[in-house]
Amino acid sequence: MSLNAPATREEIAALYKSPVLDLVYRAATVHREHHDPRQVQVCTLLSIKTGGCPENCSYCSQSAHFDTGLERQELLSLEAVREAAERAAAAGSTRFCMGAAWRQVRDGAEFDRVLDMVRTVAATGMEVCCTLGMLTADQARQLREAGLHAYNHNLDTGENYYPEIVSTRTYRDRIETLGHVGRAGISVCCGGILGMGESDEDRIDLLCALLQLPTPPESIPVNALVPIAGTPLGDREKTTVWELVRMIACARILFPTAMVRLSAGRDQLSTAEQALCFLAGANSIFSGDRLLTTPHPGTDADQALFDLLDLEARPPQSASERVDQLAEAVVDRG
Repeated sequence: MSLNAPATREEIAALYKSPVLDLVYRAATVHREHHDPRQVQVCTLLSIKTGGCPENCSYCSQSAHFDTGLERQELLSLEAVREAAERAAAAGSTRFCMGAAWRQVRDGAEFDRVLDMVRTVAATGMEVCCTLGMLTADQARQLREAGLHAYNHNLDTGENYYPEIVSTRTYRDRIETLGHVGRAGISVCCGGILGMGESDEDRIDLLCALLQLPTPPESIPVNALVPIAGTPLGDREKTTVWELVRMIACARILFPTAMVRLSAGRDQLSTAEQALCFLAGANSIFSGDRLLTTPHPGTDADQALFDLLDLEARPPQSASERVDQLAEAVVDRG
């Protein structure tokens, strides 16, 4: 299979099911062709509005459908976000992500405040990412004009399994928003979650869906389910590192220039297991002791990990470098 051309489902399935050590070797080779393997982008994710979401995502502590004991928090002030962004930049983050527990963005005072947040974070020199739910084309345009670099909107799993996880929105809803994001000139951040009861075929379907997006994802978060008491998936067993490694390696091979982000569930991994993920092509982490509402390794633990593995935080990219990277991603896509 050509690494720089769209792949058929059969080719993706063969890749996914290949021997895991061969898969890691191939992914590591691709990774070194397109990235400095010692560099890992450090990102910060801040919940700017917590809880009370009307969606019924089976994994989420923030859904209003489940009793998880989460304390709701209204939209943060602009000053609170400014302070958090300045702390993140000082700690070495080069990407600042803001998440709001909304089903969709609604025009009005709160969206206007989010636009101001984007402008404020952009002024720090960090890349700015948001995950706010579904967007219209005009809202995507306004975010881009405010300085938004990326928008996260995960597909979570394959389309066939998706209704088992969420019933308050459709897969097509997600893809429509991703289309608005790409057409507005915002880079697409889109990935999935492992460990929700999905099969290997569902994971292959997810990889196929990512390849078929109208704008190739510049960022692919690979999440391991963090089971949360009170949610329908609260009793799931821990995802194995080999499941994570297999998905990370496939993402790296299929999207050579993308940032593959080792995301939720990283606190469940040992140092050796995280090293395997980096070897397989992961080149981004989220820093801090919380990832939205779930536990996460702290900054000190991350620095110790980097020191042990001789890794370094990737320096900020200039705007022109980001444009070049996106152009290369489109070329790779064929």
